Amino acid sequence: MVMVLADGLPGIDALRLLKMCLVHDLGEALGGDIPATDPRAADKTAQERRDLEGLTAPLPPARRDEILGLWEEYEAGTSPEAVLAKGFDKLETILQHNQGLNPPGFDYAFNLVYGAKHTARHPLTAAVRAVLDAETRARATRPAE
Repeated sequence: MVMVLADGLPGIDALRLLKMCLVHDLGEALGGDIPATDPRAADKTAQERRDLEGLTAPLPPARRDEILGLWEEYEAGTSPEAVLAKGFDKLETILQHNQGLNPPGFDYAFNLVYGAKHTARHPLTAAVRAVLDAETRARATRPAE
């Protein structure tokens, strides 16, 4: 989504945004992505940080510092790029739920609140969110597959 939608956004460094998205997912490379509904999600950030430190340990210090800095910036959500990266990360989860095969009894209402504070922080992610919320509502009314 970032490659398709973020190019040319005013005040956004698209390369930095792409790097941030990659680095965020790199933190999940060893332990996997823990779903928001999983009780282990409470310790998710600390675990991802430890995994990322281990993965970057062999790198030259400048590269390691760049990667860890981008990860910390994403987690803090303070830069314009971090705001978009967090928003797109939440949108991607909702998109998977809308288009993928879900278990019987999947709670589509979860999608309607998941990550709402992050997707509301930028007009682009808010607009994409509106489309995905409409898809979520439509998907929730369809018979189970």
